[in-house]
Amino acid sequence: GEKIALPQPDTSGCSTSTTAEKGHFVVYPADQKRFLLPLNYLNNEIVEGLLKLAEEEFGLPSSGHLTFPCDAKLMEYAIVLIEQRVTRDVEKALLMSMGSSHCSTSKDLHHQETCNQLSIFSF
Repeated sequence: GEKIALPQPDTSGCSTSTTAEKGHFVVYPADQKRFLLPLNYLNNEIVEGLLKLAEEEFGLPSSGHLTFPCDAKLMEYAIVLIEQRVTRDVEKALLMSMGSSHCSTSKDLHHQETCNQLSIFSF
């Protein structure tokens, strides 16, 4: 199959554009690092769950700026899980832990530690 490179957060700090490259979409975790993800990720249960959590927490985006209720470290971890094509059970466990711990750093900074400790899942 086709090998897709792991998306990297935009660390330049210069890009504030919400425009994505063709075949991709842009998301921002609560700490506002920019992630450019392939459109096929929209079919993944982790991304679907993050979209639902984002809508519950932030409502529908009005500025074209899609924010996920987690931090960049958790977003990077979710991308690794997607790339590894982990089982649905692992995807569901990640989403359940996110939903129960309210991983949004914008709501509660104390829960960020909980979010960063989600590396309990093994590959």
